[in-house]
Amino acid sequence: MKVRIKFAKHGPVKFVGHLDTMRYFQKAIRRAELPIAFSGGYSPHMIMSFAAPLGVGTESDGEYFDMELTETVSTNEITDRLNKQMVEGFSVVSARQVEDGKASTAMSLVAVADYLVKFRKGLEPEIDWKNKIDEFLAQSEILVMKKTKRSEKEMDLKANIYSMHLEDNGIFYQLASASSNYTKPELVTETFFKWLGEELKPFAMQICRLETYSMDENGKAISLENLGEEVE
Repeated sequence: MKVRIKFAKHGPVKFVGHLDTMRYFQKAIRRAELPIAFSGGYSPHMIMSFAAPLGVGTESDGEYFDMELTETVSTNEITDRLNKQMVEGFSVVSARQVEDGKASTAMSLVAVADYLVKFRKGLEPEIDWKNKIDEFLAQSEILVMKKTKRSEKEMDLKANIYSMHLEDNGIFYQLASASSNYTKPELVTETFFKWLGEELKPFAMQICRLETYSMDENGKAISLENLGEEVE
């Protein structure tokens, strides 16, 4: 049985990095006594894979990982068992049975993600930025220097911004998030304010990833949760 877990990450645990988050869930799965499948060989490990890594300091309502179980378990029971093992800040939102195969793994399916960027009290830019978003998006191109591990290259952000608008006194984004065009909300926000001639103060942004999506053949975003089904 292949299961997709959706979980949230809030509060101080937002500073727990990706690898430590993986280790935390491995321990939670053991403590929940779920029948997790292991790989073969001399060094067996749990068969599980996470979707898009979350940046340190970013909260989320929509994180995902897939795991293989050796027997069928009710998805509600999986959710309940894991939630009993969660510390404050982590919570399991749902469990869904999904198709087998590498092509259907959460990591390979990620294409789009929603974010909400807000500003910490006292660190919000004082300029009139809320009425400038449409003008920013109306540019024919939004060029920025993007750093990679080995170099820097100029890229056009415009094609990777699917949506950007004012929401709840912050900025809502829907951004490209596949491995080939992964776009950070920090980069878009900093680029927006530089275009306005404003330098953001350090640690001004509070970021929450709201949801993570795949893209169907018609270009419609579908949450990774909705690609699976509940099992009684």
